Amino acid sequence: MDYEEMKRELSRRLKKSRYEHSLGVADTAAFLARRFGVDESRARLAGLLHDCAREFPNEAMTAEADARDIGYGEVERAMPLLLHAPLGAYVAREVYGVEDAEILRAIARHTVGGTAMTALDKIIYFADMMEPTRDYPGVEALRDLARSASLDEMTLAGLTRSIAFVLEKGHLIHPDTVLARNELLLACRSKDL
Repeated sequence: MDYEEMKRELSRRLKKSRYEHSLGVADTAAFLARRFGVDESRARLAGLLHDCAREFPNEAMTAEADARDIGYGEVERAMPLLLHAPLGAYVAREVYGVEDAEILRAIARHTVGGTAMTALDKIIYFADMMEPTRDYPGVEALRDLARSASLDEMTLAGLTRSIAFVLEKGHLIHPDTVLARNELLLACRSKDL
């Protein structure tokens, strides 16, 4: 399946607003890839397909993950929407024919992050937070960082914003998000020494 065929298939499977968000993430990821010297076509593809598993209703996420032997913990059991990211990596392979391990990994990590994030992981994570259809307090500051900060500083700000948002909502914080933030915070601090 080529990129245009993937777009058509995705538009069939997702509601219109989710599809438009996916196009926004694809374009934003391509911009960030150019800025940070990452392969633009891979970033665009990962951005396009990052939410491909959102075709499944929330209540079906655990069953879909179980059917594919995707392991998950209590946080995902309590908040099954989080499973759309790792499930998306499987759907990208099953439905869209994506075999590129780095693209699949970026899709799988775009919601909660994780340790040892690659440049592509960081780009997809951040592009999802600040693409043009996103509208929430603080998003413009994130967009400014996308034009001015280093990749690690930008991602650190995104992880910090995500944790603050989840805390404000009173939800569980995924341990991978905390680990990703701590790792980047330590890396950024060591660069300042």
